[in-house]
Amino acid sequence: MKLGMVGLPNVGKSTLFNALTNAGAESANYPFCTIEPNVGIVSVPDERLDALAKMYSPEKFTPATLEFVDIAGLVKGASKGEGLGNKFLSNIREVDAIVHVVRCFQDDNIIHVDGSVGAARDIETINLELIFSDIEILERRIDRAKKLMKGDKSLQKEVEFLEALHEHLMNGKSARSYPYTDDERAMIKDTPLLSNKPVIYAANLSEADFTGDINSNPEYQAVCAIAKEENAEVLPICAQIEAEISGMSDEDKELFLADMHLESSGLARIIKTGYRLLGLISYLTAGPQEVRAWTITKGTKAPQAAGKIHTDFEKGFIRAEIVAFDDLMKCGSMAAAKEKGLVRLEGKDYVMQDGDVTLFRFNV
Repeated sequence: MKLGMVGLPNVGKSTLFNALTNAGAESANYPFCTIEPNVGIVSVPDERLDALAKMYSPEKFTPATLEFVDIAGLVKGASKGEGLGNKFLSNIREVDAIVHVVRCFQDDNIIHVDGSVGAARDIETINLELIFSDIEILERRIDRAKKLMKGDKSLQKEVEFLEALHEHLMNGKSARSYPYTDDERAMIKDTPLLSNKPVIYAANLSEADFTGDINSNPEYQAVCAIAKEENAEVLPICAQIEAEISGMSDEDKELFLADMHLESSGLARIIKTGYRLLGLISYLTAGPQEVRAWTITKGTKAPQAAGKIHTDFEKGFIRAEIVAFDDLMKCGSMAAAKEKGLVRLEGKDYVMQDGDVTLFRFNV
């Protein structure tokens, strides 16, 4: 999973990126501090994997990973090449989902590129640049489809859909808020529309607001209203708190979060939200050699899941031996789970479930 972090200059984007990844991206109080996208790879926290490691004491422990890309701050006119526009847009094109950091805090010491804090205005600035870029892409596709339609009348339905989507964009609405049918979703699947990418709005709050009544913050409320309208997710976060805990040991971090009445870190919450948005789950493999998490899309069948490990596993797939993680933990060992009949033999049509502890049998 690759998440691109975007936002106007000076909204706390690079501070949050540094805190989440410990990648040490430069962070300063002036626009375009981030020019080349900084990349940070982080492990996906998974308590199930930790429990399996205790059970097996493996030689190797391999969690799933997530890639964060800190993309340069954007300004009005990016779709026309203003600021770092074209570079910004091409970087977004390469990510699976967008974490849009929105400033919801007041601080006279931190310059705002527009002179004042306004979450709805900031979101609109970035969304419109993505939409403008999408309009150009869509217009080219409509032109091509119309030319082809002269010899193939079956494309009439596609042209009508593309024109309706174009009108939707022209009204300043993102592609992800369009009410697609299943057929329309299939038609647009291979068209790289930026405003169609899943979005998590990371509402960056002050420490006082984040640990108090966040709903009393009007900027946060504005972010929630926009997200609801366009089928996006909102994640309240405090980049300052994340920066404070980023260098702590796991034990100190746990104590700090408990003192702040927080169940988990911002990183854990972003990952959980990202998995949900993109329809991802993890299956687990476990043994004395290695305990590992594998990320797959919901609905993936056993042979294709096996192919994540190695293509030979998919080609020569025979069956999967599977036990639910909770059942394995209750039994205390794989042998005990087998004795109780909780280890299932599944074939090619089995749809993998989140937390399946799996051993694939194959023959090539």
